[in-house]
Amino acid sequence: MNQPKYLLKILSIFLLIFLVGCKSTYEIKSFSKNEIPLKPDYQNEENWAVLPSKISELKADIFYIYPTLTTNDKDLRWNIPINDSIQNAKIINTAVRFQASAWASSGKMYVPIYRQAHLRAYYHYESGGKEALTLAYSDVKAAFEYYLKHYNNDRPIILASHSQGSTHASLLLKEFFDDKPIQKQLVAAYIPGIGFKKDEFKTIPLMTKPNETGGFVSWNTYKRNKVPKSYNKWYKGKVASNPITWDAAKFTKREDHKGFLYSNGKLYKNALRIEVIDGMIWTTLPKFPHRLFAIFKKNYHVGDINLYWKDIQQNSELRVKSWLKNHKN
Repeated sequence: MNQPKYLLKILSIFLLIFLVGCKSTYEIKSFSKNEIPLKPDYQNEENWAVLPSKISELKADIFYIYPTLTTNDKDLRWNIPINDSIQNAKIINTAVRFQASAWASSGKMYVPIYRQAHLRAYYHYESGGKEALTLAYSDVKAAFEYYLKHYNNDRPIILASHSQGSTHASLLLKEFFDDKPIQKQLVAAYIPGIGFKKDEFKTIPLMTKPNETGGFVSWNTYKRNKVPKSYNKWYKGKVASNPITWDAAKFTKREDHKGFLYSNGKLYKNALRIEVIDGMIWTTLPKFPHRLFAIFKKNYHVGDINLYWKDIQQNSELRVKSWLKNHKN
């Protein structure tokens, strides 16, 4: 057996999305307007990774924004073209398969392809990162505006995202929902993977009940009893929703856990228990095949969604039902 390939297969769940918490030490190329990739036209269906079937019984919409998928040290691009075949394969085979799928039973799915910023944008914000993230958000915004005008038809909306996607989702919330008319359509915003303060938004509250609607939830996952060096910068004082009980509980039991979606496509129930601390979720080592190979794993950022896949699925269904019940004509 080829041991390196075997190890990569075993640990693939932790390689779905690169750790946002790592530091880049590679060459930095100046941001140049002359190298900006072609702007997407969201009238073209090819610029959407996922669009729903026109025939659907689902009564809500899901607008999902995928996390940072471009992390290669040798990739000097600040933003990734929407026709990049490697990137687009990652969107479908990792982000949509292991993340967006958690909300698929709750609403019609919309996933725009956007000129995503490279990972370095977070660590070199003042030397190109700001421009790269701003460009990426301009696409997300354009896609959302097109979605509102051509697809939404006043239907309830779930915003779902992770990591860089949550950076952009928070901007959508502030620009389109926060104290705005369409706030009434917001079922919930699931925005894990980035630290947010409880009062991040003016009129969109942190939700602390499983059937609550109109607010947001967010969390960041780390190994139990481990505190990263970046704790003060990324986590301290930030929101840490409980992605299993969806209430104010600080501890969960294994039997509370609904299901972890592993890279083999199987769900593992009662796979972990968590503790909610200041700005962070501590998790035990999840129970899954070959789990001992992940014993030294500390940062579970890559699993912020699929570790709680079934929990998210059931909760989003509950929130949609609750929203529909409270908004009967």
